Amino acid sequence: MFTKTAVAFLAAAGAASAAPAATNKYFGGLAIHSGSDIQNAGVSASKNSLWLNHAQDASCDKQGTDFATFYIQDGAAYLYSTSATPQQLYVDRSGMGRGNIGYTTGAQPTPKNSERTGFAVSESGYLTFDGSDAFYACPSTDGSYGIWQQQFSEDCVSFGFSAQYTDSPVGCSYSQQGQ
Repeated sequence: MFTKTAVAFLAAAGAASAAPAATNKYFGGLAIHSGSDIQNAGVSASKNSLWLNHAQDASCDKQGTDFATFYIQDGAAYLYSTSATPQQLYVDRSGMGRGNIGYTTGAQPTPKNSERTGFAVSESGYLTFDGSDAFYACPSTDGSYGIWQQQFSEDCVSFGFSAQYTDSPVGCSYSQQGQ
């Protein structure tokens, strides 16, 4: 149900704007990897991480929202919210982080070895980080997939993070570890 809801919304949103958009444009994400378990899975956010095939853990302006909405400003990627407290993505490409993608809220410091800028949407409509459109879905024990920027296990599946633009973003406050 989660995937069907996300796919239906994001497909409708993508149809409204097929061309790449400027910064501050709102988008959801769909995983593109033909023939895989993650094909057309919507990107969700929960407990400081991004996920595929995972229930979203968020307080949203609209009930039943099972996908994350993003925007990019000055190379930094944010989870969209109508509140004044931003939730910003980061990538840890260090040996310890192995490409971990997460998010912090408000004035929380950037985790050690992490980077906050370098995000963009390519002309072909895919999210990139530091010029690379490579993202990896790594399986979790519950059947969902965590999203990473580097492949740290042979079980991880590469995918394209297709940006599906919308003119009607849904604001959410996404859960953090320990909440």
